[in-house]
Amino acid sequence: MNEGLMRTRPAKAWAPAMQSTAGRLRWAARRLELRAVGLTPEQFSLEEGARAAVAVAVPLLIAVGSGQSWMGWSVFAAFWTCLCDSPGSDRLRRRLLLSFVVFGTLISFAGAWAASFAPGAGLIAGPLIVFAVILLASSVAYGALLGTLLAVVAVVAVGFPRSLDLAAVQAAAFLVGAGWAWLLINLIWRIDPAAPLRQNGDAVLARLIDMTSDLLAIGRGSHRDTHWHSEHAEHRRAVRLALERLHGLLGRYAGEPEAATEPTRRLLEFAETVFSALIALDQAFIDGLGSAQERAAVTRAFGIALRYVRRVRHDPAKLISVRRGPSRLAMLRARLSDPLLAGCVVALEDALVLMDDRGRRRPSEELAPQTDRLTWRDRLRPGLRQAARQSAGVVAVYAAALAFDLGYPYWATMAVVVVLQGGVRSTWTRTIERILGSLLGGSLALALLHMADAKLLLSAVSVLLAPAAISLRSVNYTAFVVFLTMLFIIVAEMLQPGTGIASARMLDNVIGSIAALLSVIVFWPELGPPLQTRIERSHEANRAYRDAVLSDAPLQTIHRLRRAAGMASIEAEIALHDLGGLLRWRQRLSTEQAAVLMDVRRLAGNAAVAWHQRLAARQSPRAA
Repeated sequence: MNEGLMRTRPAKAWAPAMQSTAGRLRWAARRLELRAVGLTPEQFSLEEGARAAVAVAVPLLIAVGSGQSWMGWSVFAAFWTCLCDSPGSDRLRRRLLLSFVVFGTLISFAGAWAASFAPGAGLIAGPLIVFAVILLASSVAYGALLGTLLAVVAVVAVGFPRSLDLAAVQAAAFLVGAGWAWLLINLIWRIDPAAPLRQNGDAVLARLIDMTSDLLAIGRGSHRDTHWHSEHAEHRRAVRLALERLHGLLGRYAGEPEAATEPTRRLLEFAETVFSALIALDQAFIDGLGSAQERAAVTRAFGIALRYVRRVRHDPAKLISVRRGPSRLAMLRARLSDPLLAGCVVALEDALVLMDDRGRRRPSEELAPQTDRLTWRDRLRPGLRQAARQSAGVVAVYAAALAFDLGYPYWATMAVVVVLQGGVRSTWTRTIERILGSLLGGSLALALLHMADAKLLLSAVSVLLAPAAISLRSVNYTAFVVFLTMLFIIVAEMLQPGTGIASARMLDNVIGSIAALLSVIVFWPELGPPLQTRIERSHEANRAYRDAVLSDAPLQTIHRLRRAAGMASIEAEIALHDLGGLLRWRQRLSTEQAAVLMDVRRLAGNAAVAWHQRLAARQSPRAA
């Protein structure tokens, strides 16, 4: 490497990750992950946001300039189409987006027309269409977002009862807006489909760098002792979750040419190898293995290598330079007296060689996500359950709308559809996030509408809100809802001026979010195994991983068991904070459970230690 892998950096360059803005965000993300709250700043996409601004601006200017309120459907259709564009191969994205355009047009027509049959027709049509849409989308690979957005179109269409001819006009407006956005995304303004793979790969490397930085901080005595503290668990959890996100994302590119996915596969194997070595180093700091100087030197080498790989991995011409790293690392390894630390350096040498090794088959290739291989029959049962929940929530909200005379009931039903996304844990979190985002976004929109009423100014603000929402959609749900709420309120106010739109939006979102939570609690609540069972499973998984290492099991088996052990440990730790910690408050963690959890963490660390001591033993004859 150009700087020299073993060159010592100034102390300031190795300050803890907390000292940068990105580091602070990742620090916050590590703590929010325990409560199932997502914060992934690396997912921010300014280019997608800018494209969404163009997609929304064209129909919005036409709608405002013509004064035709029904053109609002073109604005929302364009925005929803941008929202439906999730990461994946071009083929997958085009298929899902085209499905949204076609079926969204049909649903916008059928929902509006069916709701006009009788005063209470929407109470029947809305839940039925939602049920059918969610059930059918569940049979499509990666169709969850498609189903959710089509269900949103359904409940909003039912909220605007129209006669046959006006329903056709509304559907045509939807087709124009959605079709325009489809053309913009797929033909006019194409974004590299592999960009999400690079973003998530960089996120994995950033979290590994954070781990090395904090390990060095421990070595400098910034913590009072070398016993277990929260950062150990946080970093192990953060890296494993980032790796799993990358594993899952890679499945969306199935069938693509190998050249498109090979760099990500190599990075995955590199990161898995480095992560295992850092866990062993982590345990060395906890147990005081080796000298403090040697631990710091090895950790510093990992940090320098990770920073260099992150800088050059997108440039094939420079990436080959990582092959010079192992020769420099060999000099460090020769000076180490502790076999564990020597084994960690061996792992780093192998990982660096792997980054430019295009022909080597990697164990992680055997661990590809299985989601895309499920048949429609495998997806039918959970899809049926989700469809029933969503329909029940929509019925409950329509009943509340009739009872309390809500002005905009489709906003409440929309909240049900987007909040009810899985089990109790995720629905609880989304409920809180959507309520907070709606209250904040509604308040900001209300203040803006009081200060300015010029349509030109409000149109400019709307065009800015659309890219903000799209850019933040995968970063944090609360932030996304803030801008989404402002966008919907301001556009609705411009096209259909009225009183109480902002306050109604806030109230309806609260009602809809609570209805979603009640639906998931009443219908197949899916609380999952009790905490004690999760802890026992994590203990068994980590013990199996350790036993495989000690029994000299094949490398692929160790890879599989290591990954399973990491996910089981995370599941147990997150279960402690279910429903924001309410379940933990109701069932306090016993002394015995706490001891088992600590033993789980030590088992993982000891397994990594044993593996790298084994690497050092194998390396010794070659080194001699």
